[in-house]
Amino acid sequence: MPVHFIDFNTNFIPEQEAILTADNRAFRYGDGVFETMRWMDGDIRFLQHHIVRLHEGMRMLKLEQATVLDAHFIRSRTAELIKRNGLEGQHVRVRLQVYRGGGGLYSPQQNNACYIISVSKADPDDIKHRKLGLIVDIYSEFRKPYSELSKLKSSNALVYVMAGLYRTRNGLDDVLLLNQEGFLCESLSSNVFISYDKKLYTPAISEGCIDGVMRKVVIELALDSGIEVIEAQISPDILKEADEIFHTNAIHGVQWVMGYKQKRYFNRMSRMLQERLALVSC
Repeated sequence: MPVHFIDFNTNFIPEQEAILTADNRAFRYGDGVFETMRWMDGDIRFLQHHIVRLHEGMRMLKLEQATVLDAHFIRSRTAELIKRNGLEGQHVRVRLQVYRGGGGLYSPQQNNACYIISVSKADPDDIKHRKLGLIVDIYSEFRKPYSELSKLKSSNALVYVMAGLYRTRNGLDDVLLLNQEGFLCESLSSNVFISYDKKLYTPAISEGCIDGVMRKVVIELALDSGIEVIEAQISPDILKEADEIFHTNAIHGVQWVMGYKQKRYFNRMSRMLQERLALVSC
């Protein structure tokens, strides 16, 4: 069986090789951030958006050496890793994990950033969910607290893990998370958009959702298409009245939601935006 490699601080090593010690801060405290990106047509899609979000997260967490992790560095290291793993010419899921090196308890001993890049083959066009749509429900056992840190793709992901268990246990395609006040926040791994009365609504960043790269892109596409976009505090009750719901993330683009409980939704705006997205060069 061929060896699969990761990039660990500029060293290409086998994925199965042990690299973390027991005092690793990402393991102990979730002390870090990550980016999940899509490689297609020889580059990382919307890389500059990912870089901006990564650097903002590193700034907020006081992680040093952000300028080293620039577009050229990430693109070139990812390209070499893809080549080593025999994934050239394919759609690839790329995960960049950045965490604080060194030891210490809650108070770090230093702020140097370490990183791991891993790659895996991605589905090129997600045909099933484009045709059939997602079946979703609300996850309410634990709510996501919101603060300025909520917008980061943080290594601290317990609420998503618990929501993932609920999704699997109930045979769902995705679940919708609520914030601490009971308003819509996001889905398990995506931002959420709701079409209602010819307007497009999405939870505001201040409601605790991830500041998604695809969220930004889709808002721009919608505005360019003459669709009014409202970022707001949204009650989950809107799910009963909405004309359409779709999810967005960097891997899958736009995913149509077909149903929530007994409610079924159209697939007009999401299909149009997915088609527009396919034409975007980046």
